[in-house]
Amino acid sequence: MTAQNPDPRRECAELSTLRDMLRYAVSLFRSTDLHHGHGATNAMDEAAFLVLETLHLPVDDFNAFAEARLTAREKALLGERLARRVEERIPAAYLTGRTYLKGFSFRSDARAIIPRSFIADLLFSPLFDGTGDAAALVVDPDAIHRVLDLCTGGGSLAILAAQAFPEARIDAVELSPEAASLARENIADYGLGDRITLHEGDLFAPLRGRTYDLILSNPPYVDAETMAMLPAEFRHEPAMALGSGADGLDVTRRILAEGARHLAPGAGLLCEVGLARPALEAAFPETPFLWLDTEESEAEVFWLPREDFPAAGKPKGGAR
Repeated sequence: MTAQNPDPRRECAELSTLRDMLRYAVSLFRSTDLHHGHGATNAMDEAAFLVLETLHLPVDDFNAFAEARLTAREKALLGERLARRVEERIPAAYLTGRTYLKGFSFRSDARAIIPRSFIADLLFSPLFDGTGDAAALVVDPDAIHRVLDLCTGGGSLAILAAQAFPEARIDAVELSPEAASLARENIADYGLGDRITLHEGDLFAPLRGRTYDLILSNPPYVDAETMAMLPAEFRHEPAMALGSGADGLDVTRRILAEGARHLAPGAGLLCEVGLARPALEAAFPETPFLWLDTEESEAEVFWLPREDFPAAGKPKGGAR
């Protein structure tokens, strides 16, 4: 192999410590034009995650093991995973079979999209966690008794909702049988089978008119033009979990058309749409979406109370 075509399987055998391996992985990632967008936003963070998770070490404490020497087996395993990362462009979460969201660990494989929703940050923010003022969207988390997670994928947001709202029972809906099977495994890992009910089906179809104190959704929202240009890393994820029509809003339109009927009075929808804010506001010019920011995002998630839903989606009565 030349310098332009590194061979991690061979070169990792020459390294000694975790620090050596991290330095090599960062250099490798930066020299091979990888795309980072599946839980890590740069080469350093993804390299550290891949090295630590592969060796079953805490992913938030590299320095504690930095000078530890690697065994021949560990070097070979890391060399293989680094090689596949650059040669096949497989995201680190799929190579390790694990990812993290808000400090919670989830199984992750090609059955479902890799968890990375900004909704997770919001659930544990003063807007929802009970530490905010009277203007918070959820003043008392214990008062939330029914939560719906639409397009649950591998189940991460449903599981985080169970942590954020300790008195709540959660319905999680997923159309893909493959993703639903992964969600079942993650729900079982957390022992939440008595609080989270997984439904296989299309959006609200399996719910038989149930209403909720809160609806969460991280639906597919990538527009057709962007889908055609996605980096190779994203092409390892299920296309149905990413693309949503010409403007990326096919699924979101359906949620807005039906969602209010499934919200209790005073309840609302927390929905992620990525960079589709302009398209959404153009499609619903009279709808007062409240755009919420996080440390890592700006106006990619909206809040919409039941009473502000588009007129066609509003329920006619006030009963639950």
